[in-house]
Amino acid sequence: MRSLVLAACAAVFCVGTASAMPATVANLDAHARAGGNRKDLALAIGERVFAEEWPAQVFQVLVNQVGTHVVVGMRVSGTHFHEPISRAQFDAEIEQLASDTFAAVPQAEELDIWTTVPIPVYKGEIVSGDLAKPAWRNVFTISVMRHESTAAVAARLHAGTNVFIDPTWARTAFVKAP
Repeated sequence: MRSLVLAACAAVFCVGTASAMPATVANLDAHARAGGNRKDLALAIGERVFAEEWPAQVFQVLVNQVGTHVVVGMRVSGTHFHEPISRAQFDAEIEQLASDTFAAVPQAEELDIWTTVPIPVYKGEIVSGDLAKPAWRNVFTISVMRHESTAAVAARLHAGTNVFIDPTWARTAFVKAP
């Protein structure tokens, strides 16, 4: 009788385990890196974005809504590249992130992407609270509006129009294009 009960329990456990889908890496990353007052939308973007390994690592996806206005923020690493990249490859990644974001969340009006690098913190510096020193600095920023075409975003990136890029960072961050 005891072995029959154990067999039944094992069968129930196996069926329950087999029917539950394991979380994907993209799903886990999306949950860990999503924020804002519309975390559900941040998760939708994150699951799409984190399904791919980008050369410049995406750190965070934030979505905030005020009234009917939905704005997305995305933070990209300026130091932890998964592979060496050129400026053209970086720009192509930014274009694709914008396209993927608007495809994942049709109600988003704007996407703000900022690339950051850490600021050194020295012993004794205040790193939290009202007197905290910043831990990151922006080296690249762009705001993309939903109505902009991919070609328009590419042209802005190429020309540097309404784009901030720290020239010192850019000189050392990218490999020369072949």
